Amino acid sequence: MLFRQLKQTNHFFLIAGPCVIERADLCLEIARYMRKVCHRLQIPYIFKASFDKANRSSGHSYRGPGFDHGIEILAKIRKDLQIPILSDVHNENQAIVAGKVLDVIQIPAFLCRQTDLLRAAASTKRIVNVKKGQFLAPGDMKNIVEKMHAFGNRKLLLTERGSCFGYHNLVTDMRSIPIMRSLGCPVIFDATHSVQLPGGQGDHSGGQGEFAPILACAAMAAGAEGLFVETHPNPSTSPSDGPNMIPLNQMNALLKRLSKLKTALK
Repeated sequence: MLFRQLKQTNHFFLIAGPCVIERADLCLEIARYMRKVCHRLQIPYIFKASFDKANRSSGHSYRGPGFDHGIEILAKIRKDLQIPILSDVHNENQAIVAGKVLDVIQIPAFLCRQTDLLRAAASTKRIVNVKKGQFLAPGDMKNIVEKMHAFGNRKLLLTERGSCFGYHNLVTDMRSIPIMRSLGCPVIFDATHSVQLPGGQGDHSGGQGEFAPILACAAMAAGAEGLFVETHPNPSTSPSDGPNMIPLNQMNALLKRLSKLKTALK
């Protein structure tokens, strides 16, 4: 039912939340605020947060609360707020267990071609969101779509999150959105990771969050059906990806702007 709703929405759907689970109360605060805004604007909303950031630049960086505690926090948000939830998985066992709780299983960009992980995610029969690797051309996602279909799961979302452009930089080719849409899957634009500067601060990544709203508008105009945003009440205090996040108090204005843009494009 959720997948049908995402495909048939009149405007676009939103995946949003903090990069990583810091505290249960903070996640609830963000989820509650975003649910209220999206309900008012009639935007289908999925809360996201990672229980483990397995690809941090430094081994000393905060990764999250771990699988068991993280899943408990996500399940509580789902129950208390009655909203769907999404998180990343990094191995087959995580996918199988998380599939019992999550509404959407996300495959990180750096793992998008891992066949066994895709097979495990597909076997849960949940919606699977696969992020396009920074190293892949958009047309190469055809192979991933074919894998997932072969594994018996057609509830597939594809996410554009920028491509490597030299060192410590990503660029987004908006042609990737219609190219991936031609594969028959809803396409999401990840506005905040697309302005990340991977490893740009030496032992952690930098970012240019001020450009995320601009790219979000461009992606909507290019035909994206969904938007992925990491947001936080105070991005400067976030232990992960703070520089590329959109402050929580700016999300209402951005979503109103995007809704007007989508209406005008019709």
